[in-house]
Amino acid sequence: MSALWTLDAMVTAMHADRAGSLPKDVSGISIDSRTLAKGDAFFAIQGENRDGHEFVESALKAGAGFAVVMSGQENRFSGAPLVIVHDVLDALRDLARAARARARARVIAVTGSVGKTGTKDALRLALSAEGETHASASSYNNHWGVPLSLARCPASARYAVFEIGMNHAGEITPLTELVRPHVAIITTIEPVHLEYFGSLDKIADAKAEIFSGVESNGAAVLNRDNGQYERLADAARAAGIGRIVSFGEHDRADARLLRISLQADCSTVEARILGQAVTYRLGSPGRHLAVNSLAVLAAASLVGADLALSALALSNLKPASGRGARVVLTVPGGTVLLVDESYNANPASMRAAISLLGQAAVGDRGRRIAVLGDMLELGPSGTELHRAIAEVVDAAGIDLVYCSGPLMRSLWEALPSQVRGGYADTAAELEAIVLDAIQAGDVIMVKGSLGSKMGPIVRALERKFPRQAALAQAPAQG
Repeated sequence: MSALWTLDAMVTAMHADRAGSLPKDVSGISIDSRTLAKGDAFFAIQGENRDGHEFVESALKAGAGFAVVMSGQENRFSGAPLVIVHDVLDALRDLARAARARARARVIAVTGSVGKTGTKDALRLALSAEGETHASASSYNNHWGVPLSLARCPASARYAVFEIGMNHAGEITPLTELVRPHVAIITTIEPVHLEYFGSLDKIADAKAEIFSGVESNGAAVLNRDNGQYERLADAARAAGIGRIVSFGEHDRADARLLRISLQADCSTVEARILGQAVTYRLGSPGRHLAVNSLAVLAAASLVGADLALSALALSNLKPASGRGARVVLTVPGGTVLLVDESYNANPASMRAAISLLGQAAVGDRGRRIAVLGDMLELGPSGTELHRAIAEVVDAAGIDLVYCSGPLMRSLWEALPSQVRGGYADTAAELEAIVLDAIQAGDVIMVKGSLGSKMGPIVRALERKFPRQAALAQAPAQG
């Protein structure tokens, strides 16, 4: 396996100095001393809460080939292998620019209010069927995650996929100008981070910043079913993008969903992608994922991948931890299916997750149970948006709802009494209530914004009830 970087190339790109005994080649790049691989270059980035220089010694002990440190800090690590730069994050950005300059890959960038990570992961799967594909790890989509992901891109990659996120206007522009995609996807525009923007139009304008980095003769892939489609299309044209490809169920969509068969753990999709008919199995369930798969296949076609191979690969798509991952847990008298949606939440993803829970098959006497935490950053509309979830709960036929957090109080009060499972001010207080309520045959879905701390409820369930399999079918229909 060839090196990711030679030391000389890295030092040149970052305008850096050297100290100590350094390796000739660099196998990888890390900013986390706990997870780095032997030989990685450790970048001592200044984070929001901790300074990466505090972890240089532990990174070197863990096997880092060297550490990238800020000038003036090198005296703290006498004799250690160091690469010294003016600013570590700026140096990482410089390395990212060098990675993009040397790349031969066709590059796709993904943003949107909902579905960025799932779409990125589906693209990685689809494109990997045809050639070496590099993609952002996890949700590395911010001011350090994007340059880190780009700097990790091997020169040999045929395709590269990057997720780009934002909380405020102006954050996407410098990131898309680093990535310089050939294709930019906006999955959808929804009331996410509404606290910082005040309107969907302003959210759309912030997402549309992705167009400023698109390469000449590039393309934009946009959701034709979304109310912001025309605004985004106008922004793409204003940025000089000549090809706009739409996807969705709209009868004029270029990548159009024709039919879908929704099952408990997968979907079968019939679509027309840029004029070509295709039928494929999607390994993860949900109409929202099926719609986003249209964008995946459209983008894959635009960068020259084989449509049939890309569609076939999607049968292996599985939801990630915290984003719909499913595990079967053993409980007295049988099993329960746990759906982990605890990584994040907003009104659109909450509606989708509850609708999907409503389609799940339960066991004998089993119930469909939603355990919900606050959706954050919604601004003055927060209370109303939480209360509106009651309509989705009713339409999906959810049997019991457990809520935590001050915003979820409004949903709790809007639910009929027979659906109210339990309420607590915090997720920590709700945990014991939920654990005591579970019984054989149930399907339980846990969801909330990351800040609402619903993840520990998932982990508590897995501690109390042994995991039967990484993913199994839902309990037999009773």
